[in-house]
Amino acid sequence: MSTATALTRPDGSPVRVLAVDDEQMLTDLLSMALRMEGWEVRTASSGLEALNVAREFAPDAIVLDVMMPDLDGMGVLRRLREAGNMVPVLFLTAKDAVGDRVAGLTAGGDDYVTKPFSLEEVVARLRALMRRSGTAMSAEADPVLRVADLSLNEDSHEVERAGTSIELTATEFELLRFLMRNQRRVVSKAQILDRVWNYDFGGRSSVVELYISYLRKKIDTLGEPLIHTIRGVGYMIKAPQ
Repeated sequence: MSTATALTRPDGSPVRVLAVDDEQMLTDLLSMALRMEGWEVRTASSGLEALNVAREFAPDAIVLDVMMPDLDGMGVLRRLREAGNMVPVLFLTAKDAVGDRVAGLTAGGDDYVTKPFSLEEVVARLRALMRRSGTAMSAEADPVLRVADLSLNEDSHEVERAGTSIELTATEFELLRFLMRNQRRVVSKAQILDRVWNYDFGGRSSVVELYISYLRKKIDTLGEPLIHTIRGVGYMIKAPQ
């Protein structure tokens, strides 16, 4: 389970998430990541199956692929909303066009992640959706990760150090979040590639070194260095001694 505060239903029971995609490998990976959060997970491989599982399972959030063979994600969402089901929906799609994002959100979707994506990002988006909708709560409502005078808000995506706002790209934000969730723990380049980029990323470890250098220029220039290289092992973020 991640180091982030566990989310539960208001009655203390595990939150329920339905993952819908016609690629079984992807639903398997999503299920594994979501169960690591302590959540109860069901899956569906088609739109019609998703509607049936949603009625029976009553999920607190749905991860919903847009492109499916029988009933696409937009159709599933439309039927859910027509039935009065306002469950938060996170769309998954290979389409990166602005028009597709607007269409999904206009149809009643709550958020949008394009493939390929990192599992860490999906989990973080779901946590934020369920907090905002009130379907889940945490022992600590604070979504802010902190290392020394550096703070990262997982909900608003705001990053600050010593009161100075830091603008990060989406990938830089994910890399920093992964480091901060594992502060004082060494993470390898392979772990970073797996969690920060995407489930089938075929790149080289040099991209990790490149993005670590980007973060250092934006963060470590504002105070004592927080990001450390552990030679031959990986990277670690920690407060100065």
